[in-house]
Amino acid sequence: MSDLTALLETAKADVDSGWLPACQLAVARDGEMLAFETYGDATNTTRFGVFSATKPIVASAMWLLIAQGKLDVARPVAEYIPEFATFGKELVTVEQVMVHTAGLPNAPMDLVKGSDPAHRVAQFAEWQLEWEPGTRFEYHATSAHWVLADLIERLSGLDFRDFVEQYVTAPHGLPRVLGIPIEAQDDIAPGVEIGEQESPMLNELSSPDRRVAGVPGGGGIMTAAVMATFYQALLHNPAGVWDPAILHDAKTNIRCVFPDPMMGVPANRTLGLVLAGDDGMHMLRYAIFGEDNSPGSFGHAGAHAQVAWADPASGVSFCYLSNALDADVMREALRSNRLSTLASQLEF
Repeated sequence: MSDLTALLETAKADVDSGWLPACQLAVARDGEMLAFETYGDATNTTRFGVFSATKPIVASAMWLLIAQGKLDVARPVAEYIPEFATFGKELVTVEQVMVHTAGLPNAPMDLVKGSDPAHRVAQFAEWQLEWEPGTRFEYHATSAHWVLADLIERLSGLDFRDFVEQYVTAPHGLPRVLGIPIEAQDDIAPGVEIGEQESPMLNELSSPDRRVAGVPGGGGIMTAAVMATFYQALLHNPAGVWDPAILHDAKTNIRCVFPDPMMGVPANRTLGLVLAGDDGMHMLRYAIFGEDNSPGSFGHAGAHAQVAWADPASGVSFCYLSNALDADVMREALRSNRLSTLASQLEF
């Protein structure tokens, strides 16, 4: 078994060795922050880009629209976004978009212009299917969540970044995490390449204008404490933000078990989260679970092995972030798996 000291010392050692420029981690339980530490060229006020760990936060905004009766995930996207009904996409459902079976994993969208509704829908009209929707899983890195952003705006009447702030983060005492104004970007850790190969993600999401745009599939900016608190909110729903039945579904109902082509294991996707599952392959899923995470654990990772999960069995939520951009994804994943394992073994 592990304790907090072992977890913190292991994270610190990766920075002290010169391997990582900075990292930050947080552990919470029962609505309380048990540990929040930053090592290297950063402080506890430094925010990090969390990449695809952003996705559940945006998905949780969709759950609100479902509860309000404004959205039925079984219905085609085109019923809500008519411009989407081109090139055979008229039957693609909202659920397929949310579980990455929509057949559009590489559909293009400018990461700045995508925040403009007119540009967004013009791109939707040009998107073409890469394979038959609903027949396989392939990770939709950014495309799916541009669709979710448009759905949020059409059904709520608010900019998607404002909706997330007003109805998801603010009720939990958390700051704005999507669409950060340029004048509020001074405390964000810059991405730093490490290793011998150039990382393709260095400028992907870190430019000031892309932070303003708030890329819904990967542009979240926050501290590890903010993310750990968000996952505590998913565990306990203290502000009553989400309908309990819909929240329960999102945390337990696996809607996609197609194999992940990268890791060869069932994707275990719900409407916005990845579930650990009970097949013993949870450490290979895209949430970077630890060895002792329970089957009911849920979360979502981000590029360069950002970690975010919660375990209902222990009540722990864990987040680990780094600004190290390493082209060696296996090395990154092993680092974060090691830390997640220590977090999954915490006893209280």
